[in-house]
Amino acid sequence: MPDLTSIVKRAALEAGFELAGVAPAADARELEHFPRWIAAGRAGEMKYMEARDEQGELKRASLAHVAPWARSVVVCAINYNTAHPYSTEVNDPERGWISRYAWSREDYHDAVLRRLKQVEAALQVAVEGVATRSYVDTGPIVERVFAKYAGVGWVGKNTCIINQQKGSWLFLGVILTSVELTADVQSPDRCGSCTRCIEACPTDALLRPYELDSNRCIAYLTIEKRGSIPEELRAGMGQQVFGCDICQDVCPWNRKAPQSEAPEFAAREGLVNPALAWLAEMSADKFRDTFRGSPIRRAKSAGLRRNVAIAMGNSGRREFVAELERMSRDPEESVAESAAWAIRQLTTENRH
Repeated sequence: MPDLTSIVKRAALEAGFELAGVAPAADARELEHFPRWIAAGRAGEMKYMEARDEQGELKRASLAHVAPWARSVVVCAINYNTAHPYSTEVNDPERGWISRYAWSREDYHDAVLRRLKQVEAALQVAVEGVATRSYVDTGPIVERVFAKYAGVGWVGKNTCIINQQKGSWLFLGVILTSVELTADVQSPDRCGSCTRCIEACPTDALLRPYELDSNRCIAYLTIEKRGSIPEELRAGMGQQVFGCDICQDVCPWNRKAPQSEAPEFAAREGLVNPALAWLAEMSADKFRDTFRGSPIRRAKSAGLRRNVAIAMGNSGRREFVAELERMSRDPEESVAESAAWAIRQLTTENRH
């Protein structure tokens, strides 16, 4: 038999991944907490997180519920960092913030899956009849847990995978395989006593180290949440209009994070710290054209307008009132209500 693990890792590097490792398909102890996390309502409205198998078991709680034939999990990672400031380094109230991962010229799902398929093909050539299945943030599997056991990085207190050399700006892809490969040594936790991510979260979404409440997370609120956002969380959202990078921006391991060399992850023009006025005036058709092939489309046009209205309300700029007046007549209730709230935040009467 050829050294299959070496073949897989070499194929990953040739495909453009910067990190690759192998984890056993056996259940990790971290997955024991998943059912309790779901039961506590921490997943918010993300019902896909609650997917169950025919026996009613949560799929993400055990790989055996998803692919009982799997013996190993190949985890690949690629850096998407760019040479632009972090959100914590900019402070222009007339501009919003789009999460770093969404600046790219191509949806990361497509860019990563294309590379992952190359690795999968190499394994299929090496082992006739091998069963494989690839996922890029789309399957019922908690990728970061297997990334830890594959030696790709440790799960930080902000629940992101962190690599000692690369930082946390990493896209993950996984391949489930019926072949038992040589597993890597899991990554040690190097967060130490640092709690900067927890302290920096403006909506207190990190309840304690390693535990996130999606209901309070700005990334969830601006992307996954439909309808109106709870008023008590709006001020904490600041200028975030799609996603949030704050807990990664303040992480010491990202101080010297390298820049990605993948052209697909170069920032599209206008998406780094975009003007709120530009986003507010964007029609539904313009939204589709501007964000074609972008993960930003997941928020939908109405969701982005809602987020922009809240960011305007947090800006302190009264010149936005005229635009917000127009938005307060938006046919989408969540947009209109958010715009009315924003107007109240910006008026003199509200300040006194």
